[in-house]
Order: sequence, then C-alpha cells, then structure tokens
Amino acid sequence: MITLLIFYAHVVAAVALYTKRWQEANWKEGFLAVGFLLLIFSVGWSISTFIMKLLVSEKGFAVWLDRDTLSLLLLAVMECAFFSIQIRRKHAKHIPPAVRAV
Repeated sequence: MITLLIFYAHVVAAVALYTKRWQEANWKEGFLAVGFLLLIFSVGWSISTFIMKLLVSEKGFAVWLDRDTLSLLLLAVMECAFFSIQIRRKHAKHIPPAVRAV
C-alpha cells in the first residue's frame, strides 16, 4: 500500500511538472522535466535499494514494510530534499539583492 502511494505521488508530480513547464515555456520543456523526474527516480531507486540491502534484511520490519518499501521511502525523502533545495535556489535568484540583505 505504501509503495502504491509513493508511485501515485510520482505520477502526480510528473503531471504537475509537465503542466508547469508547458505553461512557462512549451510542451518540449514539459517532456524534459518529466524525463528528468524519471531519471532521478530510476537512479535514486537503484541507489536507495543498494543502501537498504546493506542495512535491512529481506523481510524488513513487517509484512507491509519490507526492504523494497523502505527503499522507496528513502528515495522519496531524498527526492524531497533535492527538489526543495532546487526550488529554494530558483527563488533566491529572483529576489533582488536589496531585499535579500534584509
């Protein structure tokens, strides 16, 4: 169930990214943003699975919290941190220097 929610959150994020970039630039930028999200998801899932294999047994902690679910949870946390840093950097570029100093 947790796995399904994480996949659903990624689908919603992909639709939101496509729509935002399509409205700001064009449809090609939308597909580029979705492609970047898929790239981050696939590489991040491989890395988080590798980390979880080192730390947790195959059965995990419960029937609904196995190693695959834990790796997806770790991936979601890493993606949230990555994208929040990117959003902060983007918003910091748009703030005038006089306002930033206050």
